[in-house]
Order: sequence, then structure tokens, then C-alpha cells
Amino acid sequence: MFDCLSMSVSNEYVLGQSTAAAERLDIQDAQFAPASEAMLDALNLEPTDRVVELGVGAGGFSRRVIRRLGPEGVLVGVDRTVGLLEQARRNLTGCGTARFEPVVADISSLGPWLEGANAVVCRTVLHHLPMAEAFLGRLHRALRPGVRVGFIEPEFRALLGRFTALEGAGRTELAVLRNWAEGITRFYEQAGLSPGVGATLAWALRGAGFKDVKLEATECPTTETVVQNLLLYYDEIRDKYLSMGIMTAEEIDTQKEQLQALPPGEHPAIWGIYQVTATA
Repeated sequence: MFDCLSMSVSNEYVLGQSTAAAERLDIQDAQFAPASEAMLDALNLEPTDRVVELGVGAGGFSRRVIRRLGPEGVLVGVDRTVGLLEQARRNLTGCGTARFEPVVADISSLGPWLEGANAVVCRTVLHHLPMAEAFLGRLHRALRPGVRVGFIEPEFRALLGRFTALEGAGRTELAVLRNWAEGITRFYEQAGLSPGVGATLAWALRGAGFKDVKLEATECPTTETVVQNLLLYYDEIRDKYLSMGIMTAEEIDTQKEQLQALPPGEHPAIWGIYQVTATA
């Protein structure tokens, strides 16, 4: 969800670059499925549209986009990781009749791949960018009037109050979920990125000059697949947590054990999902 890392502000993604991350991204696709389809409905994509997707990863969201395009449609998939673009190409085979155009590029440096776009979309990508709000301003300037945009972002801090309240009422087993949310927030903050952009995304788009901004906010209940996602996240982020002093190896192992020990069933949501559409 959420492999290069700089201790200072960087334009490199801190997660999701390795091909090993594809398993976690597939799980994430299922968790974000309702919001993804609702956002694409709101964008009213035409079969002949040229859609630019920022940060395609392994193509989980791309599959949903390309199914809505016809043989004259184009999906331009932009990602800085060649291995994930190759996975996306394979994953999109047979999913639709539109043409897939992979582009190896850093999305924060907007390029000619935006030309001719009818729509620009991305899912769980903006929070990987430093000062994502400034990026939205640059994006608005790069798009011609009328281009539709749609973004889906998580947010990890807004629900922390619920967990501390529940823990205080005796639900101490939920501390492991609060620790996860606090850890990923500290990680993104130390990396100079934008972990809270989801909650302020609609406001940021209006400030950047976008029109017709519409927001839908939902919660993602902590099901068994979410717990699996969290476990895979710890595996993927382990070395970075150690180098940045966010958790020790022993603490990570303890958190994983406690996640696996959570009682079966649904637990309170650990993140919010923010789905926003607008027009340039």
C-alpha cells in the first residue's frame, strides 16, 4: 500500500517497487474494489478515452480501468519500476480490447505522456509523493481544461482516537492495530512523504484549481485479508523500520505475532478510504 528510500525529502517511492510487493498489492486491490469501481463510475469513462494511470504497480487497478475502454481506447500506465510494469502488462492480457502503453517514468516529473489524456487516475499513490498537494497544482497546470481526474487514497491517523478509546475500555488486543497505524504514519513522515493527503484531498484539489470536486469517504474494516496485508507490509518494510529507528527487529516480530493472534472476524477499521473526482 502503501524501493528506494532517502532520509531526506525524496521523489522516490518507498513501497511497491519490488516485484515481491505484487502479492500485497493484489490483496489491496480486493480491499479497495468497491471504492475503485465507484470512482470509475463517477468518471464516466468513454470507450475511446485515453486514460493515464499514475503509478500502475502490478496492474490491479489497471484491470478495472481497461475493462471500461474499447478497442480505440488507450490506457497509459506510468511507473518507475520496470519489473512491476512487466507484471502489469501480463496481468492486463485478455482483460480488455484497449491498448496498454507502459511508460517508465517518475510521475512527480510530469512528462509528455500526459498529452491527449481524457482522464488521469491513480490509486494509493499520492501519499508516496513529497508534498503531494504541490504535485496536484503542477498536474492542474499540465492538463487541458475538461480533463477528468480520479484519485483514491488511504489515511492512517484519523481513526487512532477510536483505538485509544477502545483500548482504554479494555480492548487491549487492538493495540497492535494502533501500533501499525502509528508506525506507518511515522515512517512516511520521516521519509518526507504525505501520509495524510487522503483526508485533505478534496480541499487540496480545490486549492489547486480543479472544479466539480466530489468526495466519498469510507472505512476499511480490519478483516482477515487486511491482517494479511499488514503482515506482508511488515515483511516489506522491515529493513527501513530498522534503519530509521521506528521499530526494532524484536518489536516487529512481536507485532506480527500479535496480529496473527487477533481473534477471527472483523475488527474496527484501521484506515479510511478517500475517493475523489474532479475536472481540470
